[in-house]
Amino acid sequence: MNPLATLGLGMGSAWLSGFNLYATVVTLGLLSRFHLVQLPGELNVVSRGWVIATAAILYLVEFLADKIPVVDSVWDAIHTFIRVPAGAVLAASAFADFSPTVRVAALLAGGTLALSSHGTKASVRMTANAIPEPFSNIFLSILEDVFTIALAALAAFHPIVVLGIILVFILVLTWYAPKVLRAIRRMLKQAGTMLGSGRASV
Repeated sequence: MNPLATLGLGMGSAWLSGFNLYATVVTLGLLSRFHLVQLPGELNVVSRGWVIATAAILYLVEFLADKIPVVDSVWDAIHTFIRVPAGAVLAASAFADFSPTVRVAALLAGGTLALSSHGTKASVRMTANAIPEPFSNIFLSILEDVFTIALAALAAFHPIVVLGIILVFILVLTWYAPKVLRAIRRMLKQAGTMLGSGRASV
């Protein structure tokens, strides 16, 4: 895989992990396991049976939790500490055959992309949760699942196209960034509150 394609797949997987980490891993893992695509660097670790099985189980849990208002926000708050580092690792894994400097750059860029997509998702969900009826939340959740799986497959087969989609996302996010940052701060505050109450109850 050429460097530009590696960039598209590495950054694409990191970016999509911010929306739905487990769906991204399962999709790429199955495509690689059935030899439909060849993943770059050490990214093919996602094709191992135990990785796919673990991600699939966690995806099912997230699928249910993500459909329940408020619960989805708590889930997103906790996953701030999971999706972002996982996205960084996925990006760095794609560049495992490159120099250490490139791998570190990929790690940082991947983590940043995962944080941006995760923050965007969380802010949209918080807005939807302010609406009394639950159907908009369910619709958004299903849309996110379809979006993540479809773009993960697209990243595997046409990584340069996904790279272009990410660039458009970054341009849009430049305008939307203040709202995303506020959402991230709220998530971190919620997570801190949850951790504090957990310690107090012990």
